[in-house]
Amino acid sequence: MQNIDFELRGEFIALDKLLKATGLVESGGRARSLITEGQIQVDGQTELRKTAKIRPGQIVLAEGAKILVKADPSLA
Repeated sequence: MQNIDFELRGEFIALDKLLKATGLVESGGRARSLITEGQIQVDGQTELRKTAKIRPGQIVLAEGAKILVKADPSLA
């Protein structure tokens, strides 16, 4: 499984935008399809909301990858 550390530049990022920003999907449409098909997990639970707010400390499992969302240290 590929591990990806994603540094968040704000309070949160929408789930579909996170998948695209990490390069796991080539388009927002593909991200939304995976989400509605129930293929994405957030903190161990299937997430069906395309624009679910993903915050620092959360873990997203998608497309054989584990994304750890981290806070931007410059915002601390």
